[in-house]
Amino acid sequence: MRFFLSAILTFYLTSAFSQEQFSVFFDSDKFTLNTKESKRLDDWMKSNPKVKVVGIHGFTDEDGTTGYNDTLARRRVDHVFDRIKGNILFREDFKTRSFGELHQMSKIKAENRKVTLFYLKEEDIARENEILKIKPEPTPAPKPKKTYPKQVSVKNPNGSVSEYKLDPEFMSQVDQAKPGEKLKIENLNFQLNTFAIVPESRGKLYELLIVMQDNPDLKIEIQGHLCCMPNDRLDLSTQRAKAVYGFLVANEISKSRLSYKGFGSTQPIYPLPEKTEAERAANRRVEILIVENAQQ
Repeated sequence: MRFFLSAILTFYLTSAFSQEQFSVFFDSDKFTLNTKESKRLDDWMKSNPKVKVVGIHGFTDEDGTTGYNDTLARRRVDHVFDRIKGNILFREDFKTRSFGELHQMSKIKAENRKVTLFYLKEEDIARENEILKIKPEPTPAPKPKKTYPKQVSVKNPNGSVSEYKLDPEFMSQVDQAKPGEKLKIENLNFQLNTFAIVPESRGKLYELLIVMQDNPDLKIEIQGHLCCMPNDRLDLSTQRAKAVYGFLVANEISKSRLSYKGFGSTQPIYPLPEKTEAERAANRRVEILIVENAQQ
């Protein structure tokens, strides 16, 4: 069964680069080069240290089944690639592809048991994509920032209405953040030695809520941190992170999009003991870790 394996850059190679190719030949049923062909490959590499390989074709003769020849051709390609990698430049998108019957077999079996390298000469590498007729992928336009409100009105259980100022810039940062990024919720404060959020900080919760409502693909981990004390005996860091989590869940954000974790004072921004109140305030924080964000 006739077969060959082609590695990257498809149908252009045989026509456009017939004069820029080099072949080595294999003994029957072998996927490693004999001494003579191995020396030929070494000599070619020494004579062409600055070329760039853009494709490899592996061939077998017609003996054997399709499955057998497929494996044999792949092994021949892998063998040659392993011999020349690190010595010759390759395209970064180098991948293997099979083209089966497209190869015109020689009547001489020995001429079909080969691997052919297709390559660019040094002077042509700068025009690589042009020569290979590869069009550059268009750069996607940056997604416009969403416009978030500067204030939110919230109806309380007793019928009164509370107004909270919001930080649209922070909300945009959360919305646009990539997975793995962390953002500190500035000015999110708690009553001393408790996980109760002070009334003045409730606007920070609504900032996060509005972004989560607006971006249904956003998943986050809420992380709590303490200052001052080496041991979090009351587990306040976890309880404070859980308080933010609980607020979002109470406002119908799915638990599947949320998690929380407390780190105590194990990840301080400033070393303990802190020297100033500013350092203590920096260590005493709640951060948002972006877990998933399909918009990025």
